[in-house]
Amino acid sequence: MLNALKKILVTLLVWEARLVLWRHKPRIIAVTGSVGKTTTKDAIYAGLSGTLHMRKSAKSFNSDIGVPLTILGCENAWSNPFLWIGNLFKGLALIVLPADYPQWLVLEVGADRPGDIRRIAKWLRPEIAVFTGVPEIPAHVEYFSSPEDVMKEKRALAEYVRPGGKLVINGDDLRSRQLHGDYRGISVTYGCESNNDFFSSHEEIVYKDDEPVGVRFRANHGASSIPVNVHGALGRPRVYAALAAIAVGDCVGVDSVSVSRALDTWEPPPGRVRILPGMKYSVLIDDTYNSSPVAALAALDLLADIRTSGRKIAILGDMLELGRYTKEAHRQVGERAAKMTDVLVTVGFRSRAIAEAALDAGMPEMSIRQYDMGEAERVAKELLPELRKGDIILVKGSQGMRLEKCVRALMAEPDRAAELLVRMEDEWSRR
Repeated sequence: MLNALKKILVTLLVWEARLVLWRHKPRIIAVTGSVGKTTTKDAIYAGLSGTLHMRKSAKSFNSDIGVPLTILGCENAWSNPFLWIGNLFKGLALIVLPADYPQWLVLEVGADRPGDIRRIAKWLRPEIAVFTGVPEIPAHVEYFSSPEDVMKEKRALAEYVRPGGKLVINGDDLRSRQLHGDYRGISVTYGCESNNDFFSSHEEIVYKDDEPVGVRFRANHGASSIPVNVHGALGRPRVYAALAAIAVGDCVGVDSVSVSRALDTWEPPPGRVRILPGMKYSVLIDDTYNSSPVAALAALDLLADIRTSGRKIAILGDMLELGRYTKEAHRQVGERAAKMTDVLVTVGFRSRAIAEAALDAGMPEMSIRQYDMGEAERVAKELLPELRKGDIILVKGSQGMRLEKCVRALMAEPDRAAELLVRMEDEWSRR
């Protein structure tokens, strides 16, 4: 019964969204990939919205419900039928009444199962499609037979780009590079390697009072090279997202200097390698929005790069939706953690493979602690007494692990949790 009602709701939302696009004719920038979609979407919006009249997907609205909701300018009504009815009426009003509708939409498009993106792309028809990449073990691979099948699903978006449109592709990603080869003439690449059309150099972590506060680099394109600063977050994904924003800006006629200046005030979304003050003058690296093998490995590499007088502690939860890759992926993370951390804390039964691999790689048993799923707050309670100034604590896991609860218990300003952390809404608190 509930599935039938959901199908009816999705059909109505898509129907209204298509009519709104027909009525108001916004130009669409669609972002897809297995990593970094939300951060990239947010960077594009931050870099261009000061120049263009834009709307972006809220949070990670990238599904058959999330995309229409963004087009209609509505919020997720969760399980409230009256709010869903209100959303449908709001959509009807946009169709029949005058409205100051955005000229541009920046939409995130995701896929959990084969066919998800193609169904949306057929009617969305973006002007610009941004591809963030598909790593060797992608997120949400559980219902796909291989990473190549995941990429096949993602590239469906390219097939429906409007005539005269552009593809903006992460050229550092092997599978996306193949897409660039198939669409030469309408595609541009970005990345950290110098063979890309837009590439970074001089990347470094920025410190204030011996604590990390952000990252800076230079964005290069043709004969130009401009400085870019990202505050409040760390890691290579922020560099990729900023480069994507600059590349998209070039495609739509917004100069790189304007985009760079706008990014100077951009704070990446909560739960994505955000820097937060921790208890006892420690520093939290909050990466709790979600997790995948490539993202977890990158976070550990980042932890190793941070300069600090204290210990490097990693709290790592299960990575979900990996299917047959689950054990292999967790062991890879454990091997890396043994090299990059002083203390390793795992949460969840899948993450036992992280602990086992770290132990096999030579990490002392006394430096490894294991907890069950649902014990995020217990982790914080038992870790807190031993924290000291200068400790850097990375917290990362799939969203189902709810490790933001651990961050909330360790942060120096817990009264700001609703502002700074993911999944602080009432709906999530009841789960």
